[in-house]
Amino acid sequence: MFSIVSITGFAVLFFVIILHCLCTRQKPDKLSGEKRKCLLSLLCFECKSGFLGILRKLVYLAALLCFVVLFVTGFYQPLINGEHISGFPIMIHATAAPVFAVFIAILAVMWAGECVFDKNYWPWLTKLLQRQPKSDSKPQRYEFLLKACFWAILVLALPLILSIVLSMFKIFGTSMQELFLDVHRYTSLATAIVIILHTYLMIRSQEAK
Repeated sequence: MFSIVSITGFAVLFFVIILHCLCTRQKPDKLSGEKRKCLLSLLCFECKSGFLGILRKLVYLAALLCFVVLFVTGFYQPLINGEHISGFPIMIHATAAPVFAVFIAILAVMWAGECVFDKNYWPWLTKLLQRQPKSDSKPQRYEFLLKACFWAILVLALPLILSIVLSMFKIFGTSMQELFLDVHRYTSLATAIVIILHTYLMIRSQEAK
């Protein structure tokens, strides 16, 4: 069941991404030289000057690298072979997981202030809620979706981490450990989808500048 849900989820995600790329692509003759950047340069987003800005960029790239390791080790065997994680993949997975959790916590502190919904993203929603935006500046392209993905990652990280940590305690029976494992699987799937979407939006936002 998990394999079917995962394959379906990733298929829908990549279909939406490809469709969005086709709908928003520009003609080659209209692209400036600065926009013809490789994937690596797009991932290396512009950061604030100073030590904290460089640190934030390094932490983001390190977290992205950990995610790739966790994604490959966590989904390869279940999706390709239809088996549970075992052997060296689970050792690598268990080693990269706490490092990824630390990076997520650091990014939560560094990015939380900039990911506040303080602008007039949707005028109709602002009028409906009778809410006055704190900032008068115009939102940048994909800004709202990037912020929404950021908070979604933080929310999903809690059950993702707690489910595997709680399953290690002997006070829980077999049925509860199986439940924790299912929670970990499906929250990891949701987290992977949101992170891939966030990465894609980061690339497109840098391309739009």
